[in-house]
Amino acid sequence: MVRTVGTTARGIRAPIIKEGDDIVDIVVNSVLNSAKCENYEIKDRDVIGITESLVARAQGNYATIDQIAKDINNKFKGDIGIIFPILSRNRFSIILKAIAMTEKKIYLVLNYPSDEEGNSLMDIDKMDELGLNPYTDVISEEKYRELFGEVVAHPFTGVDYVRMYKDLAVNDNIEIILSNDPRTILQYTAEVLVANIHERKRTKRILKNAGAKTVYGLDDILSTSVDGSGYNPEYGLLGSNLSTNTRLKLFPKDCQYYVDEIQRKIKEATGKHVEVMIYGDGAFKDPVGKIWELADPVVSPGYTDGLRGTPNEIKLKYLADTDLKNLSGEEMKEAMKNKIKEKNENLVGKAESLGTTPRQLTDLLGSLCDLTSGSGDKGTPIIHIQGYFDNYATE
Repeated sequence: MVRTVGTTARGIRAPIIKEGDDIVDIVVNSVLNSAKCENYEIKDRDVIGITESLVARAQGNYATIDQIAKDINNKFKGDIGIIFPILSRNRFSIILKAIAMTEKKIYLVLNYPSDEEGNSLMDIDKMDELGLNPYTDVISEEKYRELFGEVVAHPFTGVDYVRMYKDLAVNDNIEIILSNDPRTILQYTAEVLVANIHERKRTKRILKNAGAKTVYGLDDILSTSVDGSGYNPEYGLLGSNLSTNTRLKLFPKDCQYYVDEIQRKIKEATGKHVEVMIYGDGAFKDPVGKIWELADPVVSPGYTDGLRGTPNEIKLKYLADTDLKNLSGEEMKEAMKNKIKEKNENLVGKAESLGTTPRQLTDLLGSLCDLTSGSGDKGTPIIHIQGYFDNYATE
């Protein structure tokens, strides 16, 4: 039979997960039940993706604003400078709320014209018209209002983030500054909390080299348990999300155990060797809103060994237009299959791989999982991908 389908991705419905649930058995049973009910087979090298929130909820990996505030007080003795947080209601606002509860003076430095994720504080064209240099100019909150007005709302959420963050103050203890130079904060305090995600190591280094007295990142807050709180030893508060007005859900921990166990149990039940990953945000950028989706520290905090590395693919279009340009029909088809079967095990730098995507498998698969599961009410937090490692020559 001629094969007519390549990669397929199925969103698998699962029960609503509560703290203490056996996430390994739930995932395995959900996938096996889906295959039975929908009449398809689990195959070798299928990929099972589990959204990070499912794992964190089963772990009970939560923390309250009081526990966050206590860890902040343990690490910072005086005024706190917070550098480069993202603009987010569910990612950073509750963290800032917790820090404000300490009643320490907070100097909050925001990137402009947008944060690290692309969330905008101002129209970039107006910034240019005003002659602002984002590399050198420091803007006070008052100057920001004078230049851009009182209502500067996010284009998607409609939220004025400067106002929202300011309103989280306790006894007016938050002062907001706009700058892209982390050293700006040292004009106000030598104790700094680095709040950006993907550039955090560089930001920490710059501050330490510039003489900062105390430098921590969000990855250092709740890296251990505080008064019985959840924690994440590698990422701390990075990857956390709003749970309630006084509690947040942390990024899951011990992820390698879960993916290995799910892989093992699927093998026991079916005899098939599948790959398993836990995924968070996908690694893609919205070309209209200019917002980069990846607000988690990594796309996948845990995955089985078969998902290491990058794709090793040749570009069919390139071969069709060059080496095989004089062929057509079945002759072209068979020649293309032979090219694939004979391809080098490492195509880095080879002409026939030009135009393929040099990204990590987990980033590509995590993006596929994230787009398939969605972030709303689809109810499919488990993704079953088939045929991802097949190619045009696979029968």
